[in-house]
Amino acid sequence: MQLAGRVALVTGAGSGIGRATAILLAQQGAVIGALGRSADELEAAGRQIEAAGGRCHVLKADVSRQDEMVAAVERLVGAEGRLDIVVANAGINGVWAPIDDLKPAEWDETIAVNLRGTYLTLHVAVPHLKKTGGGSIVVVGSINGTRTFTTPGATAYSATKAAQVAMVQQLALELGKAHIRINAVCPGAIETNIDDNTDRRYTDETEIPVIWPEGDIPITDGAPGTAGDVAGAIAFLVSPASRHITGTPLWIDGGQGLLR
Repeated sequence: MQLAGRVALVTGAGSGIGRATAILLAQQGAVIGALGRSADELEAAGRQIEAAGGRCHVLKADVSRQDEMVAAVERLVGAEGRLDIVVANAGINGVWAPIDDLKPAEWDETIAVNLRGTYLTLHVAVPHLKKTGGGSIVVVGSINGTRTFTTPGATAYSATKAAQVAMVQQLALELGKAHIRINAVCPGAIETNIDDNTDRRYTDETEIPVIWPEGDIPITDGAPGTAGDVAGAIAFLVSPASRHITGTPLWIDGGQGLLR
């Protein structure tokens, strides 16, 4: 229960990495603000947290909408009186297509959710962390755009993930003066449903065929990681055990990115 008495905001908490993180932080004693766009998914996550003895506030909001984010965070802080932890996880793969086929509206949507959403999450939450006297932020990035650049057509997605790490490193010094730590986790292949919402077009035009060694991900004999693998790293980064770590991207890819 190393997070007892802490209040944590987790965006994209309805599924995948966000849900696994919300559940794990609740198991370690944190009160969870589970934020996302699907009320059904959030309520299911909330029931799972409460069934295990934790506490959860369901916060339905779109991370790209300032008014919704302000209202959601104020609702959480109004109920609990503080905010200590922020996990900026919400994101989409968006459309993966050649740059001359990728439509401006498709580019804008990926930027809006992944980058504007991260900005708004921090913009709205940081004042509350400062009032608490400090805290910890983790931004969920990717190996794409930070360690690998081989995903065909993923220009918009990779750009947002590179920008997220730049934000983390830029803000580490700025927020350090307020005793707020900020780090990034950059997962590789993880078993979630995000690929189900990925629109791929003509990616064979941008793909560079390469034959990788047997067992694409060395440490797991090619098997992808789990949402729990990422949640465990996030739990460490928001805990007192990582009190001297800030501005650091942590790749969670089983060595996958080193092959590419």
